[in-house]
Amino acid sequence: MPTPKNHLPQYLSFTRKERIGIIAVLFLILFFIILPFLFPFFIKSKLVDHSAFEKEIAALQIKEQDSIITYTNIDYNENNFRNNEPSSKNNYNKVPKGELFYFDPNTLTVTDWVKLGVKEKTAATIKNYIVKGGSFSKPEDIAKIWGLHADEITRLLPYVRIEIKQRNDFKKIENAPGVKAYVKTKNIIITVDINEADTSALIALPGIGSKLASRIIAFRDKLGGFYKVVQVAETFALPDSTFQKIKDKLVISNNEVKKININLATIDELKIHPYLRYNLANAIIQYRNQHGNFSSVNDIKKMVFFTDDIFDKLVPYLSVK
Repeated sequence: MPTPKNHLPQYLSFTRKERIGIIAVLFLILFFIILPFLFPFFIKSKLVDHSAFEKEIAALQIKEQDSIITYTNIDYNENNFRNNEPSSKNNYNKVPKGELFYFDPNTLTVTDWVKLGVKEKTAATIKNYIVKGGSFSKPEDIAKIWGLHADEITRLLPYVRIEIKQRNDFKKIENAPGVKAYVKTKNIIITVDINEADTSALIALPGIGSKLASRIIAFRDKLGGFYKVVQVAETFALPDSTFQKIKDKLVISNNEVKKININLATIDELKIHPYLRYNLANAIIQYRNQHGNFSSVNDIKKMVFFTDDIFDKLVPYLSVK
């Protein structure tokens, strides 16, 4: 029976094929270990230019520093106002502050606002506000200006001087030697000739807007003119309350109106008049066809359609010649 010592050489010896296989495996392992170090010799990597990227990063850093200087590194004195003299503590450029002087924001020009250190765009905005009827009644009102920063308001506020305009509602009269008395002047009532007025004159009346003014003019043109003020109340959509407010301001300097010849007018010419319309216009044409021409405007009273009220309103606009 063989001993373990006799079997040991069998486990430690290899055949020729096995030795070749072991050597081949070791060679492959060594090759794959060395392979990554050989890549640079066979594969050339592309060079990437990072200069453009570095320039953009540098520009962003400069921009960030500028914004910090503009909004945070502003030198203030003990009264919380910006110092106009350069500070030795800081080595940056400060925001220009402009020249300080006393001013009235209601009369200041764009150029003067810019002199004060306000941006030209903001100055133009203020000027447009004034031109459109806006005004500043007290110094603190400049805080309402859009585009004016809080530090600018604080800097400018002590220099605001608003001129108070005196109302000219009173006139001076001599009452006694050395004594001045004032009496309030009476309001002058503006009158409007409703046969001559245009839309702008009517809009000046209380309660009359552009639409009502246009309707009054259109109604006047269709009628051929007003012969009495009360006719204005018949304008479409004109409230009676509004008419009551304006009636005392309406006058008629010339009550001559455009007349229609009922012996010659066609039905189309008659029916467009606001007081006739189709049924009354047709009645006139039919009567004229049956009885001939009208000898007098009063002949239309013979037709049942024409009541006394209609006749009284219509007669100033009719003629037979």
